[in-house]
Amino acid sequence: MSNEKLQELARKHLWMHFTDMGYFQNNDIPIMSHGEGCYVYDVNGKKYLDGLSGLFASQLGHGQSEITDAMAKQGEQLAFFPIWNHAHPPAIELAAKLAELAPGDLNRIFFTSGGSEAVESAWKLIRQYYAEIGEHRRYKVISRNLAYHGTTMGALSINGLNDCRNMFEPLVPGTSYVGNTNAYRSHHMTEGMSSEEFAEKCAIEIEQAIIFQGPETVAAVFLEPVQNSGGCFVPPEGYFQKIRAICDKYKIMLVSDEVICAFGRLGYMFGCERFDYLPDIITCAKGLTSAYAPMGAMICREYLMEPFLKEDKSFNHGITFAGHPIACAAGLANLEIFEKEDILGNVRRNEPLFRELLEGLYDIPIVGDVRGAGYFFGIELVKDRATKETFNEEEAEEILFNFVSTRLVEAGLICRTDDRGEPVIQLSPPLIAGPDELTEIATTLRKVLTEAAKLVAKL
Repeated sequence: MSNEKLQELARKHLWMHFTDMGYFQNNDIPIMSHGEGCYVYDVNGKKYLDGLSGLFASQLGHGQSEITDAMAKQGEQLAFFPIWNHAHPPAIELAAKLAELAPGDLNRIFFTSGGSEAVESAWKLIRQYYAEIGEHRRYKVISRNLAYHGTTMGALSINGLNDCRNMFEPLVPGTSYVGNTNAYRSHHMTEGMSSEEFAEKCAIEIEQAIIFQGPETVAAVFLEPVQNSGGCFVPPEGYFQKIRAICDKYKIMLVSDEVICAFGRLGYMFGCERFDYLPDIITCAKGLTSAYAPMGAMICREYLMEPFLKEDKSFNHGITFAGHPIACAAGLANLEIFEKEDILGNVRRNEPLFRELLEGLYDIPIVGDVRGAGYFFGIELVKDRATKETFNEEEAEEILFNFVSTRLVEAGLICRTDDRGEPVIQLSPPLIAGPDELTEIATTLRKVLTEAAKLVAKL
């Protein structure tokens, strides 16, 4: 089908997600046709480096025939059967594999169709668990400002992003928000303060929120290992150990939302391993199948299953396509490639180079902060680096979206420009990327941001 026909049909029928549909009434929709390795191609044959791994998901890049072959083979054998009162080998095998890989006693696996459902499932499980053990008042959740945890109504309620949540109010009650770990802008971070001291300030804020809400009513704290929205906020040293101790003190669950950070994004199978803490639940998705099939999971510590092992008890929640046989086959093949090709080792070996290349952009006046870990980095753009002055709404629209975003795509680099918080560029290349691809990312960024700096100088 020609590009013209595809454009016509897309405008008439396709409702794209988080998309200004009005813009594409008079502008072409980017239509991708195929991918190979770290690259994707549009219907006109233009090549792009997939610097966002689709959406933080294509860990192994495009064209992994071992995964698609496993999916096809499973489809021929058993294309679908639900895991409601039944099981099938792929779901059992993948659950066992995840239990083997997860730290500590995180060995009970509840499958979902994606990340939002994993977070939704976690909150529902936590609430029912406390009800089953007689602590009916525990239902509240604490998360962080700007944090994104999903789009379903429960997960959306945990979000700390006003623009995502406010139009859908009233939401699920019982959520409150504390500061994130943005050391570049946090009011907690003062000149000369150590990372450990900053961690203490951030942790105290969480404890104060628990005390204010009433410890007997708080059920869980939801945190990402590296916070996505706002631009890759890394935890200060000792942060998660302090949060774990606070949660234990008040008998509150710690949920590690790793929809992005799991499966190698930070150089470890799970993000909590990188920062050395044991959560009660890990929520994950995306990289579980390297996006070859939609799938997520809630990985739980053993004690969470105990109330549900009694006769006539069950977790009152389920999803039709969760644990889909073909998705499970994709997950198993994906994890096999991780081990066979030492994907985690590739990320760890190349992270220093990636950081060096991105920090090399500091000589461009509008680059204010470079932060991140593994293959997950953010670059915050500023109007004035000396004062950290940011752009107003109109300037951000003009510089970040109308110029930087457009020019990066024209230059053949797909990444993410985002102003949920301060203006940032986010980078999350496939985990198979090596020095050549990382250098290409930095070279393209240098070209475009140098041009953008000249525009900013005229503001």
